[in-house]
Amino acid sequence: METQPDLPAPRQTDSSADAPVWQLITWLNALIGLIAVAIVGLLIVVVMVGLGDTTAPAQSVAWTTGPAVQTASVTPVVSSQPDGQPKPNYWHPPGDAQLPAGAAGKEIRYGRELVAHTAKYLGPNGSVLHLSNGMNCQNCHLDAGTKIMGNNYAAVFSTYPKFRERSGGIETVVKRITDCFERSLSGKGPDSSSREMKAMVAYMKWLGTGVPKGDKPKGAGLAKLDFLDRAADPTKGKLLYAAKCQSCHGAKGEGIKVAGDAQYTYPPLWGPHSYNDGAGLFRLSSFAGYVKNNMPFGASYESPMLTDAEAWDLAAFVNSMPRPHKDQHRDWPKIEAKPVDFPFAPYADAFSEKQHKFGPYQPIADAKKAADPQAK
Repeated sequence: METQPDLPAPRQTDSSADAPVWQLITWLNALIGLIAVAIVGLLIVVVMVGLGDTTAPAQSVAWTTGPAVQTASVTPVVSSQPDGQPKPNYWHPPGDAQLPAGAAGKEIRYGRELVAHTAKYLGPNGSVLHLSNGMNCQNCHLDAGTKIMGNNYAAVFSTYPKFRERSGGIETVVKRITDCFERSLSGKGPDSSSREMKAMVAYMKWLGTGVPKGDKPKGAGLAKLDFLDRAADPTKGKLLYAAKCQSCHGAKGEGIKVAGDAQYTYPPLWGPHSYNDGAGLFRLSSFAGYVKNNMPFGASYESPMLTDAEAWDLAAFVNSMPRPHKDQHRDWPKIEAKPVDFPFAPYADAFSEKQHKFGPYQPIADAKKAADPQAK
């Protein structure tokens, strides 16, 4: 029998030497898979967020570079009521893109600058005239008259000229601006034909762009709070002032000025440089509605920081402090038309001057309604 040649034995694989390589490959594959899953998940989240946010990003318009000026959004605000029903769209000011070109646009910009920095141009050391007490228009008309529920100018041009009971006659926008200079700024208004008056009128007209004549849009002016069932309390208001207001407006209500400037960052709330007793904010209902939605700093109509009662009590304290007096003997020629919270006699009713100033107001309102069912 023929013998077969010896063949080499098959080589045995050294599995102990190759194992680390295969383990490394397995780990790398697993790691790559995890990274891929994470990337896909991240892309899904980004897409879902993008689809869910259908609101255009807000555009901010810086009114001026002054330290006391804030910004105004030109994007409509829609928030939710507690019951889930959307709030109505509030008025918002036009943006700079809507400013006209040329001289008309320059005039509007100058009017805005005068509102934001009144003292710089028309204050005791103003560069143009010396007409006011050193406060700026926007110390009362926030964000140069553009803040929702911040005493804005939304309805100025749509509602003027109009009859006003305080003067007993038809008032124009020029008359309204003059009143602010004489009362809130405790000074004298610019001449009706001056560049400054024309510029402020042009600015207020521009802010009313798109508001139909006779309309008062949502968010215009100030809120009117419900009456308390008691008198507003200056003593409680004093404690609130110390806790919530004093850090900005001073222990003596003197306000805080811009360093090295004649303008106020935080205006005086009483004393010789504050608004006089003929100003609209000297009425407690106006002051309470103002601070409710705007104070302390950072508050808004969406995020108020005061209760209604606190707003009323703060108003009672601030407006019980000394301030300049304005002769008002020509105001309210029909005394029965005086508001329930007008603090100076004579009155057409039997309620005291003290109750007319601090309340409670509902009995006065009821008596006024009984005497004249058409009364507001």
